[in-house]
Amino acid sequence: MRPPNFIVILADDLGYGDLGCDGGTVIRTPNLDRMAAEGVRLSDFYASANVCTPSRAGLLTGQYAIRNGLAHEVIQPADTTGLPVDALTIPKALGEGYASALIGKWHLGHAAPHWPPMVYGFDRFYGLPYSHDMKPLSIFDSATTPMTESKADFAKLTEWFFGQATAFVEQNRETPFFVLLALTAPHIPLRPNPDDLTGSPGGAYGEVVEEIDLNVGRLLDRLKALGLDQDTMVIFTSDNGPWFEGSSGPFRDRKGGSAWDGGFRVPFIAWRPGALPAGAVSSALSSNLDLLPTLLAMAGRGPVSDRELDGRDISGVLTAGAPSPHEEIVLFDNAHVAAVRTARWKYVARSYYRTHDVPLDRYPLLFDMDSDPGENYSVALNFPDAAAEMRARLEAARARYEPLAKAFPPHVAPASAADHPD
Repeated sequence: MRPPNFIVILADDLGYGDLGCDGGTVIRTPNLDRMAAEGVRLSDFYASANVCTPSRAGLLTGQYAIRNGLAHEVIQPADTTGLPVDALTIPKALGEGYASALIGKWHLGHAAPHWPPMVYGFDRFYGLPYSHDMKPLSIFDSATTPMTESKADFAKLTEWFFGQATAFVEQNRETPFFVLLALTAPHIPLRPNPDDLTGSPGGAYGEVVEEIDLNVGRLLDRLKALGLDQDTMVIFTSDNGPWFEGSSGPFRDRKGGSAWDGGFRVPFIAWRPGALPAGAVSSALSSNLDLLPTLLAMAGRGPVSDRELDGRDISGVLTAGAPSPHEEIVLFDNAHVAAVRTARWKYVARSYYRTHDVPLDRYPLLFDMDSDPGENYSVALNFPDAAAEMRARLEAARARYEPLAKAFPPHVAPASAADHPD
C-alpha cells in the first residue's frame, strides 16, 4: 500500500465562527460542514501565531517561529529576511517519494536565498510572494524556467488556486503527493468572484468564504471521481483568527490580539473516508505545529531526530480519538510569551490597550476554559494553586523560548506596519 496523499487547505484570516460546523450561523458552508460530518473536527486547535508569517513558519516546520527568526510581525515587501534555508519543512521531511506543491500565498521570504519556495523542498509553486494587499504584486508560476510573472486578478485568486491544485493532483495521481493550498481569502481586499456569487448574507466577506466552500466541495468530488478519496487526507484550517470582518465565535478578540483565543483558535477539519472516523469531534489540545510530525507518522516516515520540534504527532487523535500529546500550548505575541493553555486552564500575561502593549505580570489572569472559553472572568483568586502552576509554566516558557529571539536580527517593518500587520 502506498503512503497517503495530503492536501492542506489554509485559509487566510478565517474565523472560528465562520463555519457552520463550528457554530457559525451567518455564512453558509455546506461543503465544509459535510467534510466535518465525514471526517474529524478539532475544537481546540491553535494557530502557532496570531498573524501570518510566524503562523505559516510554524505550520511548515513544526517549530515556533521564534526558533527560525520569524516571530516578529510579518515580512513586508521591503524586507530581505525569510525562513532559514536549512529549515526542515513538510516537503523536505516527506522526501523524494512525494511530489509537492505550494499553491497560493507564500509569505516566508521573497528575496534570495529565501526565494523561491522550491528552496524549501517544493517541486511546484504557483502563487504570490506575500499578502495580496502588498505591492508590488505578481503571480509567479514555476511551470517554466525561469518562473513567469503575471498580473493578479483578485476576484479570481481562489478559483485559480483551486484549479492549479486540482491540476497538480491529476498530474501526480500515480504517486504520493503533498499540496499546501494557501489561499488569500478571506484576507482583505475582498473581491468576490463574479462567476461564483452566492448572495451571501455575510456580504463581501461571506461571498469569498462561500466561494472557498464551493471549491472545497468541487475538490472533494474530484478526488472521489479520480478514485483518490480514500488515499488522500484533506485538512482545512486557517493561519490565524479573523481581522476586520468575520467571526471568532465565542472567543475573545481577533487576529493580532495578543494572548486571546480569538486570534489563535481556528477551524480544523481532517477528511479521509475509510481512514478517519466520520463525524468525530475532539477537544484535544492541538496546533498547526503538529502537522509536520503527524503527516510524517501517517506517511510511515520516522520521527525527526536532528532538531527539536514543538509540534507533536496527533495521528492518534485523528484516527482513534486519543488524548492530546500536549501538556500545554504556548501562545506568542511577536517574540513575547503571551499566554499558556492547558486542557482546562489558560494563563494570560499580555494584552493591548489603545496604543499600549500591556504586560500583565502584576495582574494574574487565570481562565477556566471549560466554563469560560470567552476568557471573561479570571478565577486566579478561586484557584490559587492552579494560578501558581500556570504562572510557573509561563515563566518556564519565557526562559525556554524568549532568549532564542536574540539569535536573529528582527526584520524591520515600515512605519505603517503597526496599522497593517499582514
